[in-house]
Amino acid sequence: MVSFIVGLIILAVGYLFYGKLVESVLGPDDRETPARFMADGVDYVVLPKWKNMLIQLLNIAGVGPVIGVILGIKFGTIVFLIIPIGNIIGGAVHDFVAGMMSLRYGGANLPFLIRMVAGKGFARFFTVFMTILLLLVVAVFITTPAQLIDGAWHGHDIFWFAVVAIFLYYIVATLFPVDKIIGRVYPLFGALLLAGTLALFLRLLMLGFRQPELLLESKGFAANMFTPGKNQPIIPLLFVTIACGILSGFHATQSPIVARTMKSEREARVTFYGMMVVEGFIAMVWAAAGLVIYNLFPELMAAKAPAVLLRLTNYFLGSWIGSLTVISVVILSVTSGDTAMRSLRLSLAEVFRMDQTSIGNRVLLCLPLIALVSILLWWSNQSAATFNQCWNYFAWGNQVLAACTLTAATAWLVSKRKFYLVTLIPALFMTFIVATYIFWISPAHGGPVGCGMELSDARIVGGFVAVVLAIWSVKRGLELHRERVPEIRERQEK
Repeated sequence: MVSFIVGLIILAVGYLFYGKLVESVLGPDDRETPARFMADGVDYVVLPKWKNMLIQLLNIAGVGPVIGVILGIKFGTIVFLIIPIGNIIGGAVHDFVAGMMSLRYGGANLPFLIRMVAGKGFARFFTVFMTILLLLVVAVFITTPAQLIDGAWHGHDIFWFAVVAIFLYYIVATLFPVDKIIGRVYPLFGALLLAGTLALFLRLLMLGFRQPELLLESKGFAANMFTPGKNQPIIPLLFVTIACGILSGFHATQSPIVARTMKSEREARVTFYGMMVVEGFIAMVWAAAGLVIYNLFPELMAAKAPAVLLRLTNYFLGSWIGSLTVISVVILSVTSGDTAMRSLRLSLAEVFRMDQTSIGNRVLLCLPLIALVSILLWWSNQSAATFNQCWNYFAWGNQVLAACTLTAATAWLVSKRKFYLVTLIPALFMTFIVATYIFWISPAHGGPVGCGMELSDARIVGGFVAVVLAIWSVKRGLELHRERVPEIRERQEK
């Protein structure tokens, strides 16, 4: 119980103080935002601050802060400290700097920002990589909520009906102007999400104060928890299992959507940094609930996460409120999947320089995306094994994206002569994590195809790669500063 409460305090204090430090580094001011000087009535539309906050929260909070932490809490109560610390100095900084860079460059998407820093060659590779990742995101965030709906609807086989319904919604939300679908339904979705999470949080507090041992590692839990001896080391596996809540590269693809709808840069801290902290809170609540349910029913540690989720909500909240909470989790998935597809459209539009005010151009870009996602849905649902492969590559690719974004952000801050350690430190760590994971993971280690090295050797190589890229980011930033390359789309500094 103590580590859970301490973790929540870290989140709150971190937002108030470290968030303020990062804000002073990035320097949001009163310059005109892209929503004003590039208004097009489709993607560049001024929305109220509270709507932008909810949109950002729902964009970034996929199944990770629920499904991911239900799996991740199996590493033990150390998760209650890793989530908030990683969130404050890593994930929230990542989201904030990605959002601010987009604001300063006309609402640019991630491929443009990477090209600006790393050059055209790497940007081409990065664009292909990001496109594949977002396609995986869309497929995973259709399948997972469909599984939850199918599981909650006892005695009926409605999985594929749910898949089709969710996919159709994604297509509509991708094609319509941001204020017509997303801007209208997200406030309702946000209310349901927060209501379900708060109901679970209050129930946890009541139970935790009566039975604090439920938020500790029981003997039954300890016997089944993730350990290095079971090929489940905290470093690197925890940071791939729990992304949303700690640090997620997917978020950098979402921040530009809101950067195009903000009235003022001064909303950036609460919108980007603050909503990531809220996601950290959501992750903490679901991690605690997962620990309690595993302590009470250790046999569930062998069950799949969606099944644990359904049992958890019914146990804590009863069938009616539990169903409401499951709906809130479905919303988490759906409201990240639809904007993942929207981000794909916007990024490809930048690459191919296709104006998006025309509905015909939007449809033209969406047609191949629909075909590719359909193929992924068919393949990933052939069996549990194929879906697990889809999920594994999504989880791994997600953190590669985070490492790339933070490395590019470091070079950008260096070029601006700003305090770049705020991004360099998490960039170093996340590069170390993903490099170690790639060099270590293999089917023999219980994961997808990788190099299969011994863990100690993989960590040494991962550390070397991290240091090399950190040096490169600083050196590249100094080069950009000396070259004084014209900053396309950036407004005149005031």
